[in-house]
Amino acid sequence: MIPLFVECTGKRVVIFGGGEVAVRKAGHFAREADVLMVSRTFRPACRMLPVQLQTLNTRTAADSELGLIIAPAFLVIGALSDQTENNRIGALCKEHGVLFNNADGKPGDIVIPAMTAGAHYTVAVSTGSGSPAVSRFIREEIEKHYPAMDAMVTLQHRLRAVLKERMTTPEVRKKILWSVLRDKTIWTTLDKSPERAWERVEEKYLS
Repeated sequence: MIPLFVECTGKRVVIFGGGEVAVRKAGHFAREADVLMVSRTFRPACRMLPVQLQTLNTRTAADSELGLIIAPAFLVIGALSDQTENNRIGALCKEHGVLFNNADGKPGDIVIPAMTAGAHYTVAVSTGSGSPAVSRFIREEIEKHYPAMDAMVTLQHRLRAVLKERMTTPEVRKKILWSVLRDKTIWTTLDKSPERAWERVEEKYLS
């Protein structure tokens, strides 16, 4: 599988399921996509999300009925507690040419990674369903050790602009940018005062 970042604004994402896993999947997409959750029952948390809910027992629903829900979707997620039903939905998605992610059952076309993000960055980690715990561990380590990631992105953007104005060579720019990234003092200062961190960059790398 090739990792991609996909624009989901306005796209229909259908999640079959109303339990804990379905809630987590819905939360991943709800801020951007048009999310529809389909299930026989729903946890209270489902009603707290900005999503549509459709009550349906997939076990008794005909393929044609499910197809009407699946066909308009950009992405379908099988998050039911029944693997057989998830696999059935996956097969229908294949028939309709719709991307499918299976939370429990035969792998689909899409893997939803563990993700951490800020205003200026997104990091996604996947082990191909081999170990979700490892994905979460890596995500948590990034959040723990790099709380100033957003501030560093902003600082690097500012630094690149200054270096280009000074007509430095690509090699010199690269060396300085990487030196700043490896400077633990800059990271520590950024977490407390981005402006003081910039002053240190000026003193140490631009003077």
